[in-house]
Amino acid sequence: MTVVVIIVAVLLAVVSQALAPKQQANILLDKQKQILGALKVDFSQADPAEVYYTLVQDTLTYGEQEVYVANLKGATKYILPLSGKGLWGGIGGYLALDEDKNTIYGVNFNHESETPGLGAKIVEPEFRSQFEGKHIRNAEGAVVSVAVLKAGKHAEGQEQVDAISGATITSSGVSTMLEVNLEEYKEFLNEGKEE
Repeated sequence: MTVVVIIVAVLLAVVSQALAPKQQANILLDKQKQILGALKVDFSQADPAEVYYTLVQDTLTYGEQEVYVANLKGATKYILPLSGKGLWGGIGGYLALDEDKNTIYGVNFNHESETPGLGAKIVEPEFRSQFEGKHIRNAEGAVVSVAVLKAGKHAEGQEQVDAISGATITSSGVSTMLEVNLEEYKEFLNEGKEE
């Protein structure tokens, strides 16, 4: 029995090592697809990695934060990675901003285990499209994010989108994720702006 356990353990270790490069390549490809999703780029008829490397020109680093810089039809877009917590697990995604670092061009959300038909709707175009054209700054120019609220509720000094009905905690998680992550990107977002 001990010999069998040792043999199986060795085989699992060898297979894990052999597959590691393929796993890393798949993780990178998924990240590239999500960034393209935030840029609203259709890559269904092309190699996503090739499209990604054509559009994404640079990666800037601000402390531990990365900002991807893309050139889309002659316009600069900044893509910020997002991570937060939903009802059952992690949520994340990418937020694409116009060159003014204020106007949302597009978003792409993902989740680990939100409830199908409820919180999992954060990945659907109907929810994501609400963010397009919204602004992350208030009238005074301060970074305040975009609030995700139930219909009829209002955020003071923030633009807002409608929360997903029946998915209050996930919707709150998206709102908090945006607020917290944008706070972490303040150095980048305020670069070149007067304080």
